[in-house]
Amino acid sequence: MSGAAGSTADRDDVTSARRIVVKVGSSSLTTSAGGLDADRVDALVDTLVTARGNDARETATKEIVLVSSGAIAAGLAPLGLRRRPRDLARQQAAASVGQGLLVARYTASFARYGIRVGQVLLTSDDTSRRAHYRNAYRTLDQLLAMGALPVVNENDTVATDEIRFGDNDRLAALVAHLVRADLLLLLSDVEALYDGDPSTPGTSRIPEVRGMKDLDGVSIGSAGRAGVGTGGMVTKVEAARIAAAAGIPVVLTSASRAADALAGRPIGTYFHRTGRRSAGRLLWLAHASTPLGALTLDDGAVRAVVERHSSLLPAGIAAVEGDFSAGDPVELRDTAGIPVARGLVSFDAKEIPRLIGRSTRDLARELGPAYEREVVHRDDLVVLR
Repeated sequence: MSGAAGSTADRDDVTSARRIVVKVGSSSLTTSAGGLDADRVDALVDTLVTARGNDARETATKEIVLVSSGAIAAGLAPLGLRRRPRDLARQQAAASVGQGLLVARYTASFARYGIRVGQVLLTSDDTSRRAHYRNAYRTLDQLLAMGALPVVNENDTVATDEIRFGDNDRLAALVAHLVRADLLLLLSDVEALYDGDPSTPGTSRIPEVRGMKDLDGVSIGSAGRAGVGTGGMVTKVEAARIAAAAGIPVVLTSASRAADALAGRPIGTYFHRTGRRSAGRLLWLAHASTPLGALTLDDGAVRAVVERHSSLLPAGIAAVEGDFSAGDPVELRDTAGIPVARGLVSFDAKEIPRLIGRSTRDLARELGPAYEREVVHRDDLVVLR
């Protein structure tokens, strides 16, 4: 891990960021019993408006997208639930009640500054498909262009286990990539990433991370303190890894230190960017989609897909499993069963057995011109290794 103390100069990327995605966790917005804490929401909004530059659209110097947890937690008390339910149906019921309360609270709080709020609810299924991905970007970009502040959350009321992001930390990293953000700020109830349990004497804050190897040997806790959300430090570090690999620097700190973080002060943990921005929705395909089936590739097809970044043709397929439809995400495996790529398939599962090992020319001659195409096009494919 890095032992540097960090300085304001080290965080020029923070102070110069124009488009910022801020993610806040449930524990920073609600009471331990559930229900929104209006004072906490107002304090966060005050900080974001200050960072934005002004309450007037014409003079705002920064654009902010807020990824906010808290819908399920906000719905607990109104429904008489003492703790977050484990079953999906009651989680969705709580989200249905809480989402309205959460957005109403943000709307009222931002209205103090004349700022309009736009709610955007996403599922991973919405954003791994080409047309839906473009539409999500256009919606968020237009809201920002019109001076509104988007509040993004997972669409918990309809998302199934198969199409859930799983946590809003990962959603925030993917939204940061989607809107081409310059910075991701992850806020929780912990001030930074530590090299052990923060409550243990002798534990030290990790001021910066230049690569995931810096965290070798570091014990990362799995839960927040409040117990009303799903995330923990593990999900935040994973979100930081995703964003940093996509060329977006990340600051991880507590909601109470958000103003200091946005000012570039050396608090929290700063994750340096480790990669470059990749093609749009491929990051979503790699990190937000759940494969609904698998295609086994022969050795030649593996080399073509992994090394030459070619499309997958029927001739390279050795086997198929799963029940999927055209457009669904599938895993591409080598003959040992190891995943090598993920892609959006062009055929239904029931169609593929008769395509296996055959050339597109032969298929077109026998079955028609609609079969003279790739099973997974290279534009819909991301290599995993």
